[in-house]
Amino acid sequence: IGVGLVGFGLFFLFFGMLLYFDSVLLAFGNILFLSGLVFIIGFKRTFTFFFQRPKMKGTSFFLGGVIIVLMRWPLLGMLLEAYGFINLFR
Repeated sequence: IGVGLVGFGLFFLFFGMLLYFDSVLLAFGNILFLSGLVFIIGFKRTFTFFFQRPKMKGTSFFLGGVIIVLMRWPLLGMLLEAYGFINLFR
């Protein structure tokens, strides 16, 4: 289930970017991606991964970008998410 949710989340994110940053598709993709991540590695591991002390800057930008996309500012939200993603996984 988790792999399917992550796959559909990435599909909707990619499709939302192709359709000139459609905010509904991007928001749906973000929700599917994060819920799939929880299904794959578990809630506790996901929480500990995102909220480690050295990764707080990346987490705040990533989750802030998700919130900005949900508030229908897709371009700014995706830029914040990309910066946060890079900081989380470097």
